[in-house]
Amino acid sequence: MKLGIIGLSNSGKTTIFNALTGQNIETTLYATVTGEPSYGVVKVPDSRIDALAAIYKPKKTTHATVEYVDYLGLTKGDAAQNRKVFDLIKDVDAIVHVVRAFQDDTVMHPIQSVDVMRDLETLELELIFGDLEFIEKRLERLAEAAKKGKKPGEDEKKLLEKCRESLEKEIPLRNVEFSDEEIKAMRHMQFISMKPEVVVLNIAEDMLNSGAAVQLQAEAYFADRGSANTTRVVALCGKVEMDIAQLEPDEAGAFLEDLGISEPALNKLIHVSYKLLGFISFLTTGEDEVRAWTIRKGLAAHQAAGKIHSDIERGFIRAEVVGYDDFMAAGSTAAARDNGHFRLEGKTYEVKDGDIINFRFNV
Repeated sequence: MKLGIIGLSNSGKTTIFNALTGQNIETTLYATVTGEPSYGVVKVPDSRIDALAAIYKPKKTTHATVEYVDYLGLTKGDAAQNRKVFDLIKDVDAIVHVVRAFQDDTVMHPIQSVDVMRDLETLELELIFGDLEFIEKRLERLAEAAKKGKKPGEDEKKLLEKCRESLEKEIPLRNVEFSDEEIKAMRHMQFISMKPEVVVLNIAEDMLNSGAAVQLQAEAYFADRGSANTTRVVALCGKVEMDIAQLEPDEAGAFLEDLGISEPALNKLIHVSYKLLGFISFLTTGEDEVRAWTIRKGLAAHQAAGKIHSDIERGFIRAEVVGYDDFMAAGSTAAARDNGHFRLEGKTYEVKDGDIINFRFNV
């Protein structure tokens, strides 16, 4: 899974990137218009992998991972500057939209004052304007080709006009209903407003116990616009999360306890991203490796096997499956077998989150 972190300048998105990845990318007090993108890979927190590793004691333990990319802040009304960001993140699975909710006179705000709902809407509009710009250029090229005698692609033209109509009404494409054929035809266009979105409200430390109010306000904003299924909202304090990320595990636990927090909010951000995108994990175990594999919910067993290796999908015979909870209740592979928890499933079996699977295949 790959996520692009975006936001207006000085929203704290690089602070959150640092907290997520453990990196120490420089943050600035003023808006910047140049720089290089930053990339980081993060392990997906999964207590199931840790528990299975304690049982199997494998040579290698592999968590699922998320890749994050952070770049320049977006600028209201600057299409050329914003296009740099859009071109970088056009292939991400979803966007993490950071909105500033903290007050700090030492950190300049690009629109002079902190206003969560204004800033949220401002960036949403920039995504829409970016897609509109792309569509207008594409339609112009189709018109020019038609003048030269080249038969235009009518289906593409109709699809682009459908998209333009919604965008001109300030409706992001993630909220527009498209057929499977239209979605397939749009894939190469990589519209930014089509991406599922996690909105991160970057609150101040003194708002840790009161951030729910602004979160509810943002959730209501998206609900009113039909975005309940395509957008999620999380409130966190980027500064605190970065402090936690730099601590040793024991120290981090004590710090969280002092704050009255059960786990870092960044863990919640990862899990929310998974749910938004419809991702789940199935597990493989053994003395060599215990591993989590990320797939989309609803994937059939033989397709899940292909995530491990194409040969396993091609030569799929059966999947030997046991649910994680059943396995842990039994306490061992032998006990789970004795209790009848293992079962054989065919290629059309829909893999469930937490399934422990051993694939039988022959090539």
